[in-house]
Amino acid sequence: MNFSVPILHTILTFGIGNHHGIKPLQTIMDDIEKLKSEAGIAACDFIKNGMKLGLGTGSTVRYTVIEIGRRISEEGLNVVGVPTSESTRVLAESVGIPLISLAESGGLDLVIDGADEFDSDFSLIKGGGGALTREKIVVQSSKSMVVVADDRKQVETLGMFDLPVEILPFEWERTRDRIYSMCPGEVSLRGGSDPFITDNGGYILDCSFGPSISDPKSLETTLLSIAGVVEVGLFVGICDAVVLASNGGVLTLINQLGRLS
Repeated sequence: MNFSVPILHTILTFGIGNHHGIKPLQTIMDDIEKLKSEAGIAACDFIKNGMKLGLGTGSTVRYTVIEIGRRISEEGLNVVGVPTSESTRVLAESVGIPLISLAESGGLDLVIDGADEFDSDFSLIKGGGGALTREKIVVQSSKSMVVVADDRKQVETLGMFDLPVEILPFEWERTRDRIYSMCPGEVSLRGGSDPFITDNGGYILDCSFGPSISDPKSLETTLLSIAGVVEVGLFVGICDAVVLASNGGVLTLINQLGRLS
């Protein structure tokens, strides 16, 4: 693996939850949330004054957005942001981040976003939050991308997390059937009888490929060739670094072939 892993921040070593040596569930959840917070905040080390930022979507990058707002308020950080979802827009406005449209930005300096999985080539699965299309539009308009994640998201081969595919609602069953013909597992409409609707008015299909996506670029191209497919939650060749939270600390993994190496 091509990872370099300098420690950015140290996380308090986890203690024993009780006299049996097993942590209570609430303690485990609190620990995970702490890791997400540490990673989200650590990603802000990539931010420089005057930057135009893409603001991602998800439970970990939420802490990044909050920290950017704090730095603007308390440290005078001068940045503007482009949100990748309506939920991120609401959060960014609530913490005082000035927002502009992607067209107004003329291009971004940096996107900080989450991921559902990433592999050793820094290929990603994204879309668990349903914002994959807007996220990819923003990422493709940026000079660099940093992902924040916890170590549960690091995999050898992509696909254990169901691959999200955004599709048009029009005759969506036909689109599903065509995807199903090439997917080894189930292809499910997110939300079922009460479909999840994206910010773009689309549906999401969650596709169970299993850990078999060894050539994500080829699969992305094939899925995008299907009429009715809007976007695929495979992000290939655009992630430059991962800020990774683990029990041992928060690490920065640098893509040696990326734009930050």
